[in-house]
Amino acid sequence: MNKLKDRWNINSNWQLTIIFIVFAITGSTAAYLSKPVTGFLGITKENLSLWLYWPLRLLIIFPVYQVLLVLIGTLFGQFHFFWNFEKKMLFRMKLGFIADFIDSKIES
Repeated sequence: MNKLKDRWNINSNWQLTIIFIVFAITGSTAAYLSKPVTGFLGITKENLSLWLYWPLRLLIIFPVYQVLLVLIGTLFGQFHFFWNFEKKMLFRMKLGFIADFIDSKIES
């Protein structure tokens, strides 16, 4: 636990517990929302092969998960941790311009 706390720059076990809870809630919520979202877009198991259905479902739900992570993290008072987590992920995916744009809107 101490390695994780050091890596994430967290001071207390309580904050670590809250972060784990946010990850759990976000994952469950994203999984729950994935079926209606893909259904709305017409992506179903009935009209696509499973080899196409599952990758498309994952690609669609991934951005939803990222947004939910920051929103739910904010509700639990951990906006800064999850926003920094998202920025790091966006920069690793070569999408740092999105983080820069949002940061410029937050600051103004």
